[in-house]
Amino acid sequence: MNTTKRSKTNYVWKLLAGVLALIGMFFISMSFGAAHVTVNDVWLVLTSGKKSETLTMLREIRYPREVAAILVGSALAVAGAIMQGLTRNPLADPGLLGLTAGANAALAISVTLIPAAGYFGIMVACFIGATGGSLLVLGIGAMKRGGLSPLRLVLAGAAVSALLYAVADGIGLIFKTSKDVTMWTAGGLIGTTWGQIQAISPVVLVGILIAVILSKQLTILSLNEEAAVGLGVSTVYVKIFLNVLVILLAGAAVALVGNMAFIGLMIPHIVRSMFGTDYRNIIPMSAIWGAVFMLAADTLGRTINAPYETPVVAIIAMLGLPFFLFIVRKGVKSLS
Repeated sequence: MNTTKRSKTNYVWKLLAGVLALIGMFFISMSFGAAHVTVNDVWLVLTSGKKSETLTMLREIRYPREVAAILVGSALAVAGAIMQGLTRNPLADPGLLGLTAGANAALAISVTLIPAAGYFGIMVACFIGATGGSLLVLGIGAMKRGGLSPLRLVLAGAAVSALLYAVADGIGLIFKTSKDVTMWTAGGLIGTTWGQIQAISPVVLVGILIAVILSKQLTILSLNEEAAVGLGVSTVYVKIFLNVLVILLAGAAVALVGNMAFIGLMIPHIVRSMFGTDYRNIIPMSAIWGAVFMLAADTLGRTINAPYETPVVAIIAMLGLPFFLFIVRKGVKSLS
């Protein structure tokens, strides 16, 4: 009893530390960039209606950008955690298994062929594309005798992703809309508006909330499917719900900032090493630390070569690729 109470107390303290880290990183992200501002300016933006050139810049450019970073980081980290739990695959990530590439291609098609679709229409297209991309990967990965293995899934994901990126680029070249498509698919947060956030944030927030509600069932599924059936878990329905959540979260993230890989791979692994294998802890912590990581990456992108901007996707890839290779090497015996 004391042990249970102590573990709950430790979790509460760690949760509080994560929230404080998120708040601190948000203020840092709002304060640093090509135009340097003070913490007091940030506070005025959040708490008052005062107007000045600096405060207007913060409200209309930097504020929505950092809110978008929080939403995207949380969405991709939670989507990656769900995928790793469902597939028991340490390499599962929306960016590595075709979801974000599929959403990326669908986004390019909708921007080119349906320019009046609006943010909501683009988001729906991304959901459809993410579904198509994931089905392609699963289909190709399962073609060989022996079924799906983690390594086979990753190889199929790499092939499908390359194809879908080529489709997106080809559409842009054929219809001479490369510039418009690139603005969406470059993997950055430049130009994020409040209109985009209002259209997409409900999907992300509701998706994370449902993931938290289903986290107990995900924990059981991640350990043993037969045990889950024995404990009365409706595995088919839970899997369907969780897969839909992954598609919604990945699609919403791509609709907001374009393709972004490795966040869904790295954050759940880091969180799992800190908080154990219970997804009731992993899901909320992945949401928090995914947001912190994305804010930090965006801040680096805006500051390391100011006033020029380094693409966020490049910074995340530089961190994510070594992490990916580490996970592959660590789990190489189980990836055959």
